[in-house]
Amino acid sequence: MKKVKVGLVQMTCTKNKQENLDKAIVKVREAAAKGAQIVCLQELFTSLYFCDVEDYDNFDLAEKIPGPSTDALQEVAKELGVVIIASLFEKRAEGLYHNTTAVLDADGSYLGKYRKMHIPDDPAFYEKFYFTPGDLGYKVFDTKFAKIGILICWDQWYPEASRITALMGADIMFYPTAIGWATDQDEETNQDQYNAWQTIQRSHSVANGVPVVSVNRVGFEQDGTMKFWGGSFATNAQGKLLYLASHDKEETEVVELDLDQSDFMRKHWPFLRDRRIDSYQPITKRYIDND
Repeated sequence: MKKVKVGLVQMTCTKNKQENLDKAIVKVREAAAKGAQIVCLQELFTSLYFCDVEDYDNFDLAEKIPGPSTDALQEVAKELGVVIIASLFEKRAEGLYHNTTAVLDADGSYLGKYRKMHIPDDPAFYEKFYFTPGDLGYKVFDTKFAKIGILICWDQWYPEASRITALMGADIMFYPTAIGWATDQDEETNQDQYNAWQTIQRSHSVANGVPVVSVNRVGFEQDGTMKFWGGSFATNAQGKLLYLASHDKEETEVVELDLDQSDFMRKHWPFLRDRRIDSYQPITKRYIDND
């Protein structure tokens, strides 16, 4: 049986970039000590979630990829023999920036990066001010322990993205993410939003027959007006919750995934086999009408 142990690092962040990187490395070490083979960090873990405002000074947080953060994490990956999934603010060129995740293999090698494809522009999530939509397409990375697909936060709402990633051969889909509640909302609205977020990602697991690992930040930011809701989780290939983090605490957890379940589920619930690919051409339209 092919089993892989994945580490989920749910943490709070500060304004100090180096402090956040150092903390993440400590958490990676904790996960590795618990047996993790692949460790996923949350979206933009080296900073507070700065997209709550449109501020040109925040571009100073960006860096080259590969660059200083990946250099530091490559050393850790090699030392510990673990794969690290690291979500960073990429400076591609002068005036050109992406929300990007780098993948570092267990021997410390840099395998490549995925640039976030779907970019939100909501109150307190003004990402289109900072990030150019990804142009690398959807990606899978053949690591020492599994072939992994990476999608980032807002990508999580799109079944097309998860389907393509699964069709490229991903054994596991990872979602580094940063999402939370406005603190002036009522509890029913909070719960509805969280349930929608978790449900859509679990549905990707069910539809594609692959495990999903979603890692979210936690804690109050934006001068207390935003509570990042944590709630990181991992599913098996049928969408069953194997682990669910709290909404208010830092957690470093390791979950064992049975990758052989994907073959079993796809044989018994053959959603991939039964797709009518000959009928899907209209999905490339923005909307199906007469215009």
